[in-house]
Amino acid sequence: MGDSHAQSTAHAAAHDHGHDIQAAVRKYLMVFGALLLGTAVTVFMYYVYLPSVAATVAVALFIATIKGSLVACYFMHLIDERKMIYSVLLATVFFFTGMMGLTLWSLKDPPSQTIEHVFKVTK
Repeated sequence: MGDSHAQSTAHAAAHDHGHDIQAAVRKYLMVFGALLLGTAVTVFMYYVYLPSVAATVAVALFIATIKGSLVACYFMHLIDERKMIYSVLLATVFFFTGMMGLTLWSLKDPPSQTIEHVFKVTK
């Protein structure tokens, strides 16, 4: 009796595992279809006349951002790593802001023996 229960439990677990695999494959195929659609939109937009270069670049970057996000989220499995991604993003913003602050702060104080320092002293 215990052996048949173990077999039925193993069979149910294998069946659930098979269902999980089918769901994952379906998800990847849908992302693949979305990427194909994005590529088709990219090719289509090549033939559409947009009056300004800025609009053309904006549309191209929008399409590329969506396609890149799909690849990063699903094929690189980053969609499951939200906490780590936000932590790295926060650290990046912190250090970028600090570097820009230091750069702006140093604009008022050029190093000695440079052209900016010589012109500042002679004025």
